[in-house]
Amino acid sequence: MTSHAEPSELPGITKEDEAPPTGPVRKQSPGSEDRIGSEGKVLNVFSHGILVVWGLLVTLPLLWAVMSSLKTDKQIFTSPWGLPSALHFDNWTRAWSKSNIGDFFLNTILVVGCALIGTMLLGSMAAYILARFEFPGKRFIYFMFVGGMSFPIILALVPLFFVMKNMSLLNTFHGLILVYIAYSLPFTVFFLTSFFKTLPSSVAEAALIDGASHTRTFFQVMLPMAKPGLISVGIFNFLGQWNQYMLPTVLNTDEDKRVLTQGLVQLAASQQYKGDWSALFAGLVLAMLPVLGVYILFQRQVQAGLTAGALK
Repeated sequence: MTSHAEPSELPGITKEDEAPPTGPVRKQSPGSEDRIGSEGKVLNVFSHGILVVWGLLVTLPLLWAVMSSLKTDKQIFTSPWGLPSALHFDNWTRAWSKSNIGDFFLNTILVVGCALIGTMLLGSMAAYILARFEFPGKRFIYFMFVGGMSFPIILALVPLFFVMKNMSLLNTFHGLILVYIAYSLPFTVFFLTSFFKTLPSSVAEAALIDGASHTRTFFQVMLPMAKPGLISVGIFNFLGQWNQYMLPTVLNTDEDKRVLTQGLVQLAASQQYKGDWSALFAGLVLAMLPVLGVYILFQRQVQAGLTAGALK
C-alpha cells in the first residue's frame, strides 16, 4: 500500500502557505508611504517652528528687561538692545530701598499668601461637597460658581467699592484678602470639582467604614490624593492674585498699604521726565522673580494636575 502524504508534511510547504487569505489584501501604491512620511515631516517642522516663534515672543521681552535692569540710564537709551558693559546690581538695591519696592513686595506677600490659603481651603471644601454628595440645589450652586467665572470684574467695581466702604473694609489688608478670595473661588471650585470626581470613592468609603468622620476623611485622605490638582490650581491662583492691579487700585488707596503692581505704576508715574529707568526695570524684574520661581519649582506638578483627569 502506498501512503499519501498530507500537503503540510511535504518538504518546503508549511501550514501558513496552504492557508488561504482570510480577508481582502490592501495594496498600497509604491509612493504612498513616502508621501505620508513627507507630510509628517512637514507638519513636524511647521509645529516646531510655531513653538520656537512663540518661545522667542515670550522669552525675549523677559531677557531684555533683565538686561536693562543691569544697565545705566545712559546705556538704556544709547544701546537698548546691547549687552551691559558692566553689571550694575546697585539698581536692584536702589529699587528695593529708595523706591519702596521692598515695602510693596512685603505687602503683596502678606495679601497674596493669606488670600491663597483661604482660597484653597474654602474652594477645596466646596468642590469636595459638590463632587461627592447629593443634595437639593447642588447643580444650581455649581452653575452659580461657573457663572462667576464669566462675570467681568470691572462691572462689580462700583457696587463692590460701596459695599467695602459700608463694612469699613476699604484700605485694609483683610478687606483686600477677602476680595481676592471671592475673586478666585469660581475658578477654584470649577477646577477642583472635576478633579475630585476622578478620585476613587472606594478609599473614602473604606475610611468611613473604619470610623473616620467626613472631616477627617477629607483632610487626611482626599486632600493628599488631590495634591496634583491642588498645586495646579494654586499656581494659577497665585499668578492671578500676584499680578492683580484693578482691584487694589480701586479698593486700596492707602500709600502705606499698596501692593507691588501699584508700586510699579507709582514708580513709573513719579519719574516723569528725569526718571530712574534702571531702577524701574530692576523693580520689574524683582516683581517677576517670584512668579518665575514658583512655576519653575512646580512645573511638573502643574502638568500632572492638568493631565490627571484625562489619564484617569
